[in-house]
Amino acid sequence: MIKANSKNLLSKLSVRRVWNLLKIYTSFYLSKFTKQTIHWGQPFSLAIEPTTACNLRCPECPSGLRSFTRPTGHLEKKFFQQVIDEVHKDLLYLTFYFQGEPYLHPDFLEMVQYASHKKIYTATSTNAHYLNDKNAKKTVESGLDRLIISIDGTTQDTYKSYRVGGQLDKVIEGAKNMVKWKKALNSTTPHLIFQFLVVKPNEHQIEEVKQLASSIGMDEVIFKTAQVYDFKNGNELIPTIDQYSRYKKNSDGTWSIKNTLDNQCWKMWHSCVVTWDGKVVPCCFDKDADHIMGDLSAVSMKKIWASDAYKIFRTSILNSRSEIDICQNCSEGCEVNFNYDL
Repeated sequence: MIKANSKNLLSKLSVRRVWNLLKIYTSFYLSKFTKQTIHWGQPFSLAIEPTTACNLRCPECPSGLRSFTRPTGHLEKKFFQQVIDEVHKDLLYLTFYFQGEPYLHPDFLEMVQYASHKKIYTATSTNAHYLNDKNAKKTVESGLDRLIISIDGTTQDTYKSYRVGGQLDKVIEGAKNMVKWKKALNSTTPHLIFQFLVVKPNEHQIEEVKQLASSIGMDEVIFKTAQVYDFKNGNELIPTIDQYSRYKKNSDGTWSIKNTLDNQCWKMWHSCVVTWDGKVVPCCFDKDADHIMGDLSAVSMKKIWASDAYKIFRTSILNSRSEIDICQNCSEGCEVNFNYDL
């Protein structure tokens, strides 16, 4: 199924999108080796935030903690369509998620369908509590290419220790609904993934979630390492299995991130995030939108992407990445995902 998914992604390529990819790759490696900010092309990957609302209270998530310092709300459908109309000729991959639960947006699947009709590869992540029979059918019909379902436990007690307020039976029911409607509609999409965020309370269930995913008919399981905000003196969520931890224990008893924070970042050359109210921020680690590169409700993506603000930020990445606040807990540069093909 992973091969089928890759084939589907490649089917979205056009001559213009390939040319854009080549320009971005070339300018990134020239910048990396010269330490001068060179940037050609337009973003080929984009994350757009449908909503900041969420039904759960996960302890390491701003949506769950209700701790945003920025405005919260829903993405306007008309504004979304305007953004897609501008960028779709160069855009290959759309992540329809940043913070919040996408299915809480009433027009979410209509917006997915709009992007799909532009031959953009569409992906989202959900806690699956709203994947009832009706929504599962609509999800398949929308043309969504990739659906990540966060599960994080194979028993209710383990699941709710991180997914606070969640119900595991709803997650399993939602996954089964998706498998059912893919078969009923004879569809190869979306590629269905169980994402298991490995933390200390659930690390003993790694093999069990593989078995559960297989029994349901999922396509893949991804084991993801967890970001925690307060890690320097240790954290009860840091797993004991080293390969699933973003952090390492130092000789003095403190903890540090494994990432060496080299002065480079591929994301700054090929992708960005658009918040629900149109602000463009560099990446998904800027959860409070502290580093705003521009406002799409007032300026085009093309102008923002080539702006002085973006050039200054990319230059700071090349010169002193470790001094940038959102980079200091970044997982880019160290392994974070472990895929298990079903």
